[in-house]
Amino acid sequence: MVKKILRIIGKVLLWFFVISILSVFIFKWVPIPSTPLMVTRAIGNKLDGDDMVCSHDWVPIEEISTNLQKAVIASEDANFLTHHGFDFKAIQKAMEGNEKGKKLKGGSTISQQTAKNVFLWQGRSYIRKGLEAYFTVLIELIWGKERIMEVYLNSIEMGNGVYGAEAASKYWYRKSAVDLTKNEAAGIAAILPNPRKFKATNSSSYINRRKGRIVKHMSYVGKLDY
Repeated sequence: MVKKILRIIGKVLLWFFVISILSVFIFKWVPIPSTPLMVTRAIGNKLDGDDMVCSHDWVPIEEISTNLQKAVIASEDANFLTHHGFDFKAIQKAMEGNEKGKKLKGGSTISQQTAKNVFLWQGRSYIRKGLEAYFTVLIELIWGKERIMEVYLNSIEMGNGVYGAEAASKYWYRKSAVDLTKNEAAGIAAILPNPRKFKATNSSSYINRRKGRIVKHMSYVGKLDY
């Protein structure tokens, strides 16, 4: 009986590894059609009787302003270009905060956020964090930094029901993502911690201060040498 259970577990794990690795290889070239968050938001809206439609327009990274690429690095992951998926100093700070506040939070890199958004469900648990680490290693090895940035900027929520740089640029600034200025890019980056609450335009004083800091830190990012 025990051997039979172990064989079943072994087969399940084998298929998981095969499917997950194959999926990462496919999405190295194929645009991500939707994410688990988009699906759950859409289902939730339907159940609530809300007819709001998800806005999501995939564009290649060449059609996303370098200002926005630098802005998200400056605000979300300063060491994105040099780490291998994990910022251990940030993780240590998060762990110290968790010990004091007794809750799981923070420390995620752009690579980790991309892995979570594309392949996993929302929420906080050690199982999900373990899977997030696994997919982070895969995308760092198979995709590389430029593809990770491209997927990240096309997949994350940048407003209530607004996903990706192109949709966000049109929603907030009535222009394409390739034309974003530094201040506009900083406005979008500033709301990423809570894009359903914060506004990139007509912003609160808190978001305006964040914009200013992001614009300043953008100058430290340097050349985007992917």
